[in-house]
Amino acid sequence: MSEYTLALSEAELGRYQMMARQAVAREASQLAAAGVVAGATVADIGCGPAAMSIELARLVGPSGQALAAAAILIQRSEARNVSLHEAGATATGLEPGSVDVVMLRHVLAHNGGHEQAIVDHLATLIRPGGSVYLVDGDQSAARFLDIDPDLDDLMTRYLEFHRRRGNDPAIGLRLARLLAAAGLEVTSFEGAYNILTAPPGMRPPAWAARDAMLADGIVDDDVLHRWETALARHDSAPVRLTVFAPGFIAIGRRSA
Repeated sequence: MSEYTLALSEAELGRYQMMARQAVAREASQLAAAGVVAGATVADIGCGPAAMSIELARLVGPSGQALAAAAILIQRSEARNVSLHEAGATATGLEPGSVDVVMLRHVLAHNGGHEQAIVDHLATLIRPGGSVYLVDGDQSAARFLDIDPDLDDLMTRYLEFHRRRGNDPAIGLRLARLLAAAGLEVTSFEGAYNILTAPPGMRPPAWAARDAMLADGIVDDDVLHRWETALARHDSAPVRLTVFAPGFIAIGRRSA
């Protein structure tokens, strides 16, 4: 599978935490419908630094359990119902039929060519009546308001970076199809633009992937310096950058 290319800095951790808090508030009805409720066992596959895992742990409460693959933020939190397990997304090592909900957020876009194999495996992990909960986007349709002109090529280069690696930046459009092909009943498939006013210090995924993009020849040192200077200007700008990012949520349920 493709190598995950977003480096984890303190700013990146902050972005993950902000996204997780927003996701819990925005997706409350979908999470409940999928079975993320008190006492449930939830597997958060490809969780990055586990920001969402911690939020899931709060939702399922002390009688439930969240399974994650990172410890950075867990160690800083008060969550005690999160256990760690490191494995690949197509071979997690979890027992088949052992969890109520499997969640996969913004992972498929980094694993071009393996999307169906990943979802097929996740479908084996849920109990009868359980759900696979997929979240991903269409990065090719992202829009920006009040962006610095020196960042105009940032998203174009980032999309080219993913395409060269065989990834699908618009994988969110195919989430329901992936669930159906895995033999699950698609109970929900929704999409919306997520609107975010970027706080000072926040950096986009393209910046977190800059070392990999440099190694792949997508950018050079001059481009990175130009981006870094423009991002610093954004930090002190009186008008904040607004990001419009299309996101999709699909839920697939196994027959009881």
